[in-house]
Parts: sequence; C-alpha cells; structure tokens
Amino acid sequence: MTDIDGEHEDGAVVPDAEDHPQRVPVYGPNDGIELPVPVYDPTIPPLTDPDLEDGGESGPKRSGFVAFAGRPNAGKSTLTNAIVGAKVAITSDKPQTTRRAIRGVLTRPDAQLVIVDLPGVQKPKDSLTGRMQRRVDSEIRDADVQVLVLNGEEGVGPGDRYIASQLKQQRAPTVIAVNKMDRLNKPQALAVLTAAAELELGDDIFPISARKGHGIQPLLDHLVGLLPRGPFFFPVDESTDQPQHVLLAELIREQIIRRTFQEVPHAVEVAIEEIDRPGDNLHIVLANAWVESPSQKGILIGAGGSMIRNIGTAARKELQRELGTKVHLDLQVKVRRNWRSDDAALDRLEID
Repeated sequence: MTDIDGEHEDGAVVPDAEDHPQRVPVYGPNDGIELPVPVYDPTIPPLTDPDLEDGGESGPKRSGFVAFAGRPNAGKSTLTNAIVGAKVAITSDKPQTTRRAIRGVLTRPDAQLVIVDLPGVQKPKDSLTGRMQRRVDSEIRDADVQVLVLNGEEGVGPGDRYIASQLKQQRAPTVIAVNKMDRLNKPQALAVLTAAAELELGDDIFPISARKGHGIQPLLDHLVGLLPRGPFFFPVDESTDQPQHVLLAELIREQIIRRTFQEVPHAVEVAIEEIDRPGDNLHIVLANAWVESPSQKGILIGAGGSMIRNIGTAARKELQRELGTKVHLDLQVKVRRNWRSDDAALDRLEID
C-alpha cells in the first residue's frame, strides 16, 4: 500500500491539387488549406439562455452523437479532448488505452455535439475485448455521424479498410479525419490523403493534427452541419457523462500505463473504492489497481515501492486538477487473476 498526499516535429504542408495532376484527395469544405492552420480554440462563451437548448426564439439548434472509430492509437482520444476543450478521455501511445465508450460534450450557441470516443476496433480475445468490440458496434449503429480517424503517420492499412467496410453499412454520414499530419512531409501527406480517398467513404476528408489543434475547426464546423436539428441532450455546462469515480479511476490508470510496458498496461485496471471529502479543500480517494499475476504486482510496486510512489504522485496531481482540491490518494495493488475474462469483475468495473 502507498499513501500519497502533500503537494510527441516538423510541420507539413497539405498538397494542393495543382501540385499533383492525377487524382488527389477531396478535402471537403476546407479545400486547399495548408498545415499549419490557425489552432482550434474550444473556449466559447457560456450558454445561459435556456431557450438555446430547445431552439426558442434564437431558432432551431442542431444536436447529435458523433462516433469516432478507428484503429488503436489513431488519436481518437486526443481529438476528443481537443474538441471538447477538457480532458474527458485518457491518452497514451499504447493500444487498448480506451476501454469504454467515452462521451465528451461540446456545446456552442448553434449546436451540441456529443463525441463518442470508442475503443480501437480489434478482434476480441477475451471477455474484456469482446465487450469493447460490442460497444463499438452498438455506438456506431446509433450514431448520427461517424468519423473514421486515421493515423496519418502509419498510413492506411488492412485494419482501416476493414473499419471502412463496416462504416459503409451504416445509415449515418461518414467523414474521414487523417490525424498526425504535422509529422508528415509533403510527399507523405499526399500519399496518405490519396489512400484515404481510395477508401471511398465519401468526399469529406480532413487533414488534422489533434495534438497541435490544426485543422480541427473546419472539421468541427462540418460535423455540426451534418447533425440533425433538435434539443440538446446535456446541460450546457457538462463536458462528459462519465461518473466521477470512473473518471478518477481512468486518470490513475493513465499514469500506470505511461510508466509500464509489455503486458502490464493491458493487464491493469483501477477501481475507486471510496471518495470522501472531510473538508472544503480536501478529498480522500481510496483506489485499487488490479493486475493478473504476482509478477505484475511486483513490477507495479517497484523496488522499495518506487514505482507505485511515482505513479501515485503523478496521479494525485491529475486528481487535484479534476477535483479542484488537495487530494490524499491511498493506492493499493491487488492481484485478481484473469479479471479480463471474468464477467463479474467487468460488471463491477462498469465495462459493458
């Protein structure tokens, strides 16, 4: 047990049509833009007029669910956070970081977008990944708009083509966002955008950098135009529908993922056991980190408890940012063998 308290480049240019006479990608409404473009700023004036939520005198509004689909590590969570303007999804460079369908809410005067950040599409190999894939399928079926997020640095591969084939079967309009364009030179950018166009998911392809905020505003404006008209689904000041205990557990897991390798990031899950607030400026958080073997527990604790202390210190800072108070974090590591194949454990973790 440990008690903790106290105090990824070169820019790239998106090729213009005249630079390449053969078929080039269709960029959609942002034809001819070049990276870098003005950085997206998610800050907007707060909405205080309740009439805006239902159209009212200001006219009808648009609202709906936008599903982000893609392979693991395409940058879906980073893009979700960038659009929402708040950290609602944890991020890392390791696959399976996202295990739940994370909803991030952006409300602006003309629309409310509910971004659904989905786990990376994969072949299920246990109860956990089976549930993750079923959630992906369900959320895509129910979405008003679907976005295929591609990792521009890795290019278009068989996994992307498979996901594209699945999206083609849905009723919702589809947009392609090619992420990590800031890491590509001009020939590489042309190649990946051409490959994206060859997926034939429609004419709307947006080159972006979620990390730097480039190209997000044109994408966002286009997504708003695709949403149906209707009342808002969430209060105007909400940025996510995640329960507090789930969000806090995810923030702790993020710090574990960033400091561990090989099998450990995939075998760890965090459960919040208790949240107490004994004073106006203090939260006490009791949390368990589950692993599947004693050897994984030893790695997570580290020599003389060094690893778990580093994890706890970093996690506490994230919890303080989220809760707005000082935090005392009591983080324990426990072995629960084969929890990824244990439906009762997955139910307890609220991974459905």
